[in-house]
Amino acid sequence: MREARRRGAAAVRTVRLAWAGPGRERDLVAQAGKAALAAWVAWAVAGWWLAAPMAFVAPWVAVVLVESTVFRSLAHGLQQLGAIAVGTVVATGVALVLDHTMVTMALVLPTVLLLGQWQRLGSQGVYAATGALFVLTGGQVTVAASAARIAEAVFGAVVGVAVNALIRPPVYLRDTRAALLDAVQEAEAILDSVAEGLATGEWEGHQAGGWHERALRLGRLVDQARQAIGWSRESMRVNPWGRRRYAVAPPGKAYADALAVLDHVAVHTSGVTRTVWEAADGGGTAARPATAIARPYADFLRRTARAVSLYGRTRFAPGDDDAGADELREAVGELHRSLDDFRVRLPGAVADDPDALVTYGTLLAQAHRLADQLVQH
Repeated sequence: MREARRRGAAAVRTVRLAWAGPGRERDLVAQAGKAALAAWVAWAVAGWWLAAPMAFVAPWVAVVLVESTVFRSLAHGLQQLGAIAVGTVVATGVALVLDHTMVTMALVLPTVLLLGQWQRLGSQGVYAATGALFVLTGGQVTVAASAARIAEAVFGAVVGVAVNALIRPPVYLRDTRAALLDAVQEAEAILDSVAEGLATGEWEGHQAGGWHERALRLGRLVDQARQAIGWSRESMRVNPWGRRRYAVAPPGKAYADALAVLDHVAVHTSGVTRTVWEAADGGGTAARPATAIARPYADFLRRTARAVSLYGRTRFAPGDDDAGADELREAVGELHRSLDDFRVRLPGAVADDPDALVTYGTLLAQAHRLADQLVQH
């Protein structure tokens, strides 16, 4: 009962979010409505108007081809029709020769399942067996009936692809920007937290471990952004309305550059938090940094967080943001100056600790590369 209430509450929350404004929930509701519409149209024509012998094939194919992108609908539609045609033709031919349903099924099903593994059919190869079963379980086998099934499948595919392409075609540009901005905001929050801890000296093993866990999750956020970019690019392919409907450009070099920068941010942040965690926990090779080195590095982290935030706001602004770009260049310049200050203090602060010098020297090199990435991309 508790699980049912939880699922009911989640469904109500999804409906409310879909009603409130654009977002993933509204996209899901729209796709569900389009799939239902495609099935209704296909049945209205094939079943009600034309009274086709196996009219359910048309709405069945239509509903499964309202995919997450128009390109996927078209590609899967062609693959599915090919698989259904293969299964239908093989089953029809064998059934007409043997005239025994059980024997035919025993021979045909393994054959079409193997044929369904053909790489060109992709994930739709299983429909070869479905097409064969329609033939063998649908009554008397005739060439005309089999041709009708293929025609109904073709009609259903046309309806499904057309509905998905012409009625609110799915586009994931908003999801991509949101995923990238989520990574930027999380990186900023982590760097600010570590900077605050280093500046005040109030950081222990548990707290530093939490920072490192967040930094590791940051890498996963960047991976999610990479996946979202892939979805966005695919959603713009063979999409007749996508470019007109959205004023922003589809994912291109700007998004690829942003991913490169965020990869550097994730790597640098993970390195910083691991070093701080090992120093706080006392179990690693890095010693707890003295105030003379902790405060300059905290200042660098604070400025890094600001530069990353400015990068996100500038890179993903809806239009050209020359003022933001100038502000970002200024922030990166400050970042370089704080790095220079840290580099001057580093040798004296860890003169008696070669391991610490290597550790912080590596972090310094990473920081320089990160700063260069922010201003170049």
